[in-house]
Amino acid sequence: MARLYVLMGKSASGKDTIYRRLLEDMQLKLKPVVPYTTRPIRSGEEDGREYYFVGEARLRELEAEGRVVEHRVYQTVYGAWHYFTVDDGQIALSGAQDYLMIDTLAGYLQLREYFGAEHVVPLYVEVEDGLRLARAVERERGQQQPKYAELCRRFLADEEDFAPDKLAQAGVLVRYPNEDLEECIVAVAAAVKRS
Repeated sequence: MARLYVLMGKSASGKDTIYRRLLEDMQLKLKPVVPYTTRPIRSGEEDGREYYFVGEARLRELEAEGRVVEHRVYQTVYGAWHYFTVDDGQIALSGAQDYLMIDTLAGYLQLREYFGAEHVVPLYVEVEDGLRLARAVERERGQQQPKYAELCRRFLADEEDFAPDKLAQAGVLVRYPNEDLEECIVAVAAAVKRS
């Protein structure tokens, strides 16, 4: 049975690096799912790799076509930023191919509702808050126009979005600590192989 693995965690928990490394692991044979966003592209990102960067008009078209699988909107200090997954042929769970994507807890729940709990597997990565904040600040410093206010908003929102009771309610009981990146990747890869 094909599965969609949903990698999630608070901002700056190492999801992007873990995602890339899992996709590089040929034993796992995971196919990436690229979500969509209306937020501005960051330095080092590429359209179609991390996200498909689209405008709100395109989001509305996709919604009108009934092709939006899950959708989240964040009221940032720069306006509303939308993140969403589209039924665009990237995911075909009727075959043997397994998939990997990054999403939030809210996105995971919508994906599970759309595709069925038997197909959608959560992979929750966590990092101690002080280390996570230091990583986020360092990453933001590397941007041409750092957005520190948005970093702070996201940090605080993540505390609520990934609250322990919400994780438990969603059935996300296993956590993969990422204090040591290599150990975390080995643990997540082993979980994928077992399921």
